[in-house]
Amino acid sequence: MKKLIFTIILGSTLTFATNAQIQKGNVMIGANLSNIKFGLDKPNAFTFNISPKAAWFVQDGLALGGEVNLGLATQKGSGTDISYGVSALGRYYGETGANEIVKSSRFFGEATVGIQGYNPSGGGSTNGLGFSFGPGFTYFVTPSIGLEALLKYNGVVGFGSSAYAHNLGLGVGFQIYLPGKSTARKVQKDMN
Repeated sequence: MKKLIFTIILGSTLTFATNAQIQKGNVMIGANLSNIKFGLDKPNAFTFNISPKAAWFVQDGLALGGEVNLGLATQKGSGTDISYGVSALGRYYGETGANEIVKSSRFFGEATVGIQGYNPSGGGSTNGLGFSFGPGFTYFVTPSIGLEALLKYNGVVGFGSSAYAHNLGLGVGFQIYLPGKSTARKVQKDMN
């Protein structure tokens, strides 16, 4: 009987911990890394993309915020390609699915829209309206830290020598979930 009660309490705690991060009022801060490549053979290419982001949960499971993108691709003797962007961000976490497969995890969908650009050293630049969308998976290592994988379609429509640029990117990252004021007050009240 004691084992059954312990199992129920432990299961309830893990379920609450997974839901606690994505409650209304909480804040998500982190970054995704993608397209990391260190060319060891000639032509010694290096590529790297980083996307820091911050969002506030306006309701349980729905976060709105912003994202900044910076990408760099350089190759010895060929110049440097640069991509950039500043976008509004929306992320929605599903109620079920991933948590049934792997405990303390969630599937989510993410979309962005904003000003972006892709300027390769060899010409064909595109600067203008950028957008992206795609699914992701978060595994909550602790109640406040999530490791994630995100597959996103990225597109830029605008001006330059090319009217449209797009790619499909797979990124990994981490997010830190901080309690908002109302959540912090609720936790402090529960502890008293």
